Amino acid sequence: MTDEYNALIDNKTWELVPRPSGINVIRSMWIFAHKENSDGSFARHKARLVGDGKTHQVGIDCGETFSPVVKPATIRTVLSLALSKTSPIHQLNVKNAFLHGDLKETVYMHQPLGFRDPNRPHRVCLLKKSLYGLKQSPQAWYTRFADFVSTIGFTHSRSDNSLFIYRPGLTLAYILLYVDDIILTASSDALRQSIMAMLSSEFAMKDLAPLSYFLGIVVKRHSDGLFLSQRKYAAEIIKRAGMSSCKSASTPVDTKPKLSAEAGAPDENPTRYRSFAGALQYLTFTKPDITYDVQQVCLFMHDPRVEHMNAIKRIIRYIQGTLDYGLHLYPSSTSALVSYTDADCGGCPDTRRSTSGYCMFLGNNLVSWSAKRQATLSRSSAEAEYRGVANVVSESCWLRNLLLELHCPIQKATLVYCDNISAIYLSGNPVQHQRTKYIKMDIHFVREKVAKGHVRVCHVPYRYQVADIFTKGLRAVLFEDFRDSLSVRRPSAMIVGVC
Repeated sequence: MTDEYNALIDNKTWELVPRPSGINVIRSMWIFAHKENSDGSFARHKARLVGDGKTHQVGIDCGETFSPVVKPATIRTVLSLALSKTSPIHQLNVKNAFLHGDLKETVYMHQPLGFRDPNRPHRVCLLKKSLYGLKQSPQAWYTRFADFVSTIGFTHSRSDNSLFIYRPGLTLAYILLYVDDIILTASSDALRQSIMAMLSSEFAMKDLAPLSYFLGIVVKRHSDGLFLSQRKYAAEIIKRAGMSSCKSASTPVDTKPKLSAEAGAPDENPTRYRSFAGALQYLTFTKPDITYDVQQVCLFMHDPRVEHMNAIKRIIRYIQGTLDYGLHLYPSSTSALVSYTDADCGGCPDTRRSTSGYCMFLGNNLVSWSAKRQATLSRSSAEAEYRGVANVVSESCWLRNLLLELHCPIQKATLVYCDNISAIYLSGNPVQHQRTKYIKMDIHFVREKVAKGHVRVCHVPYRYQVADIFTKGLRAVLFEDFRDSLSVRRPSAMIVGVC
């Protein structure tokens, strides 16, 4: 606590002033935690002083609160590029990152417990810097960091505002910012050290050595590339569910029709259901094989039923049997984008809307995927499939723009594999058909990209349609084959430990 308090004083986080009348004064609280290593072992005790953001009044002591965070697809893309160029990948830590943000609003806070000024006990803290717990702290920190790195030559990406690019001459470096977690990769170790020195001149920055643990994800280097795993996080979900000794399942969902919103009696504990559904969503960062199943259970968070809870337990049973599985990234060519898209026409038993899914590969690495129920009802399988094509083409356009900003442009057309012949014809046929008048926006969007040579829509047989894993329950043999195609496997025998 003393170290934390002294750091706040050294940073000139506040000044003590007489309490003005009629103003809102927020509480100050101490939060205590145990910091753990990536393997779950105890690292150290941590005390942090926070402000009670719940007592903020919007428009008075709280304004803009949104803070951009780097997209998961951007992280995987940058890691793939770093692997292909054998660039060093390091993780950085900023001591008390939020305290570096400058507050635009006037915020008063009570003095921290245990550290009241004995000579001025009735005074309050007028905050000069942002503090953990304040609603605007993430935004204030992001603004301060972005403003500084722009002064040393970085530019922020228009495709992802939390990606910063440094290109002096022929050298290249990227910074990925997720709140106060930072990944730095540079084309040479000398450039990395130079950037670290510039950052350290402004912030209390520490180099945590090669990337090994980021956002709860363990990153290990093997003989062929990187292995991303959330084993510890997954084990915590299983333990919270009280299913540590449960029997594992070979697939996360069966091949029966999709769940209905009226399936069974209401669940006795909706809060618990929502907690597990949210926790499973984050697990899809390294386990795309459960994306469809998690998307399905998330549809019922407003009114969960017993059958929906049983579906969550089925996913947890599958995770129990695949705890060691994670996502592999390999050094490979980054000159081609290949995607697969599929749609389960009218699969929702309540609305008859379709579920569309896609996955995108940069070289041999899976960098983006999605499973989502379509916003409108499709009148035919061709329409449902074509909407899926439009979704993946939109994602490919974003990814191509991102790679262009990363100075790794894609010269070839993005290949989009679809198993519906009618949808493929619609992507290139300029003749308007009666059945397409309800999807003209998607028609024109995809055809324009095809005409410009940015996209080619090709046919893939059903047996090799990898995107099926994002739209429906599959038999175990087919599911395991597609899971392997997504590079979701056990760790390689040769694990080095860090990248």
